[in-house]
Amino acid sequence: MDEIFKIFKDIDLEGIRSMFPREEDCLKFLAQQKWKDGFVCRKCGHRNYCEGRTPSSRRCTRCKHEESAKAHTIFHHCRLPLPEAFALASVICRNPGISSYELARNLNLRQMTCWKLRKKIAECQQLLKKTEL
Repeated sequence: MDEIFKIFKDIDLEGIRSMFPREEDCLKFLAQQKWKDGFVCRKCGHRNYCEGRTPSSRRCTRCKHEESAKAHTIFHHCRLPLPEAFALASVICRNPGISSYELARNLNLRQMTCWKLRKKIAECQQLLKKTEL
C-alpha cells in the first residue's frame, strides 16, 4: 500500500492519466502491488493460484476463492472507473488538505464520491504512520 501512495504523491495528475489511461492498466498495477510478495488466499492460506475470470484477478487452486485486484484496497467498492479514481487519489495525495467540494469542482465529480475516497485515503495514511512508529 505504501508504494501506491508514493506513486500518487510523486507523479502529477497528467502523469497519472498518461500512465493509467485504461481500466486494465490500473488493475494490472494494483495486482502487482497487492501481490508483490506472492499470492496468499484469504480463505484458506494456499499460495498457488490461477487467473480469475476478471482481468488481474487471482483464483485459489485449492478452495477456488477468487479475489480481484481491487478487493481489500482503497479502491474496494469504488464505483468510479479506476482511471478516474486514480486521478482523484493523485490529487488527494498531492494536496492532503483539499476539500471534497474543491475536488468535486476541479474533477467534475460528485462531492460525496470525493469525500468517500478522501476519507479512505486519510484512514490508510494514518494506519501507515502508526505502523512506522
